[in-house]
Amino acid sequence: MPFTLATWNINSVRLREPLVARLLAEEAPDILCLQEIKTPLDKFPREGFEALGYRYMVARGQKGYNGVAILSKRPIMEVGAEDFAGLGHARHIAAQLENGVTIHNFYVPAGGDIPDREANEKFGQKLDYLTQMRDHFHWQRPDRAILVGDLNIAPREDDVWDHKALLKIVSHTPVEVEHLAQVQATGWVDVTRADIPQGRLYSWWSYRAADWDAADKGRRLDHVWATPDIAGAAHSSRILRAARGWDQPSDHAPVFATFDL
Repeated sequence: MPFTLATWNINSVRLREPLVARLLAEEAPDILCLQEIKTPLDKFPREGFEALGYRYMVARGQKGYNGVAILSKRPIMEVGAEDFAGLGHARHIAAQLENGVTIHNFYVPAGGDIPDREANEKFGQKLDYLTQMRDHFHWQRPDRAILVGDLNIAPREDDVWDHKALLKIVSHTPVEVEHLAQVQATGWVDVTRADIPQGRLYSWWSYRAADWDAADKGRRLDHVWATPDIAGAAHSSRILRAARGWDQPSDHAPVFATFDL
């Protein structure tokens, strides 16, 4: 049976519990992958989501920072959680569906403001994290797998509002784009761009913009990938831009894809 998956950096699940509930009620994805839940799991507001039919969850939580969770209407079981770059951060969780499909949910480090590992430790951590992701999937080649999350890199020229202006801005620098390409080369297809191959496409708009919608200075930081053996079963990719305009929104919008598996 087909299933629809969504990924969303929620920027605090406790603060934005009503927005998650709205998404689940209105859009009803079978699976929702959240990043930056910013809570230990004993304070995760699970009951309200269960009442909407999302009875299954795997997650890694952390007080005030990071954190990833997968909510599902369908049975899932945890199959891994990696601490790439040894940061001690809750940035990855993996779950498997009953049909054998594995879902990896990632929150890649943002990397700070200066694109120089010597001047900015966080940028070095981001590059190291991506390198270890690459090595992990090189040695453990994925199959029947989906990788989603806030990867904090907009790789294509039309994934940002101004390619030339952002070449020296963290999230679109050539070194980051190359590191992400090396991860993807271990066996992944960018499902969103396979579905929507042309045109500007964004999933994040800064809080700093007085009118984010009118300015539209966005970046596509949130991704849905799949291994080639199932990528052809993906369709109906979309970004729910309207969610960026909900009350007290995340600065990210949810990204969707449907898989006929």
